[in-house]
Order: sequence, then structure tokens, then C-alpha cells
Amino acid sequence: MTSFFVTGTDTEVGKTRISVALIELLQQQGKQVAVMKPIASGCELTDDGLRNDDAVQLSQQADVSLAYELINPYAFEPAIAPHIAAKQADENIDLALIKQNFDLIQSQAESVVVEGAGGWLVPLNDHATMADLAVELSLPVILVVGIRLGCINHARLTYQMIESSGVKCAGWLAMCVEPDMLKIEDNISTIKQAIDAPLLGVLPYSKEADFKFLAENISFI
Repeated sequence: MTSFFVTGTDTEVGKTRISVALIELLQQQGKQVAVMKPIASGCELTDDGLRNDDAVQLSQQADVSLAYELINPYAFEPAIAPHIAAKQADENIDLALIKQNFDLIQSQAESVVVEGAGGWLVPLNDHATMADLAVELSLPVILVVGIRLGCINHARLTYQMIESSGVKCAGWLAMCVEPDMLKIEDNISTIKQAIDAPLLGVLPYSKEADFKFLAENISFI
């Protein structure tokens, strides 16, 4: 089974675009793909309950139709850190429940793309972080690096923490998120020299996501 956990150097670096593009790429290879967005803040209250745009995008691209609550068991309305949102909602984010949902999803598909929230060490409760969730799911990690000022430091620190967590980093993607970023190629080259995991693609800045184009520029699976 080819499944991945998608994380990023920060929030708003393109994790959802990359996750949907990965689904597209796996589908092009003939795989039946399911998705999971275990934790999401910034959800909208609808007639069906709280819904997150990222989780909805993932589920719309997936082959396997699943209950929303299975894909996104922890949905919070305010766009704040997950552990703070959970406390405000008087909930406790339980990694065992997420793992149970993941196992059920995995049993129904050839591949599962799991998108994290925020960065690698964002807290989930008083004890666990997003890194602990990735370890619990035991999936290879794809690191999305938002190419902007500070990205070299963020990329190196995040990669070091992924490695120290004991999970495999399958590679990283350079996601250009600022149209006027100076010396993009030099920044990417510096990160490439500092990170042992392969560079899987350089994705140019775009206001609108073209998932087929993104999938064509991811070169590893």
C-alpha cells in the first residue's frame, strides 16, 4: 500500500494543494485512494455540522466515499491552534481514536493520503504533537516547504525533527508561496544541500490550484 502523511514547515504553505495533487497522481497510477484530515481548525458551521474546506477538497478528490466524521473526527470552528480549539470546545484529541478511524479508512482503499494540521510540532493536547500522530499512524512523511523568507531554517529544523521522530521522510516539495520572493533557486538549492531526503518537485506560485499540473511536477511515486 502506498500511503503518506503530509506535513509542512508551517501553516498556509500548500499542504492541501500538495495532498490533492498526490491523490491525483496516485489515481493516475490506477490506485484507489482514500483521504483523512484528522484535525481541522477554522471550520464552518453547516446544516450537516462543522465542515473544513481542506477536508472537503480532499474528500471530493478521493475515490472512496466516506462519512465526513470518519475523515475529519476533530473539527473546530475557530481558526486557532488545535489544542487550544479542543480545550475551548471541551474536547480531548485522542490519537487512539484517530488511529482507529485511519485503520478503517485504510481497509477500504489501496492508498490513503493523510494531511496534518499546521506544522510538525503543533500541540494536539497536553502531551502529544502532530509528530506523535504521524508516529502513531506509521506512515512515510512528505514535507511541504513553503518557499518564503525563513524557509531554510524552517525546512532544516522540521526535517531534523521528522528524522528524530523515527518515521521515514519520503521527500520534500518546494512550494513557492510568495510571488515576489527573491533568490528562489538559491534558497531551494541551499535546502537541497542540507536535507538528505529527495527533492520531489518545485511548484511555482499560483493563485489558483491546478492539481493536474501539480501532480505532473511531483516525480517520485
